[in-house]
Amino acid sequence: MNDYPIEYYEFFVSFNEGDYYTCHDLLEEMWMTEKDNLFLKGLLQMSVAIYHYEYGNVKGARVMMQTAHDYLQAYRPKFWGMDLEKVYPFIEECLAIFPKNIDRLPFKQVKDLPKLPHLLLYLEDD
Repeated sequence: MNDYPIEYYEFFVSFNEGDYYTCHDLLEEMWMTEKDNLFLKGLLQMSVAIYHYEYGNVKGARVMMQTAHDYLQAYRPKFWGMDLEKVYPFIEECLAIFPKNIDRLPFKQVKDLPKLPHLLLYLEDD
């Protein structure tokens, strides 16, 4: 198995625990040292999209998830031990679920938004 930055391993744990804010911090730390790494930026955008959605920023979630979709495309089918063919159905389902006619909801109304699918990420051997 490859050696990845410790933040990458921590990202998997945080993502699977639903701690998308921490995912953002971990990925941003890595991305700041490798700004041309659009794989990290795509994962960052995906995590931020989920975080925005959970707090009622539906428009931000749509924009970020579409950007994640676009950035990660070049890394399919598998990169850095991540099977993107398992990630893409999640991204596409989220894009289909995000309400098109809502930009933002107050936090107390977030529970009324459609639920997103659940995705568990695994680090696989290359």
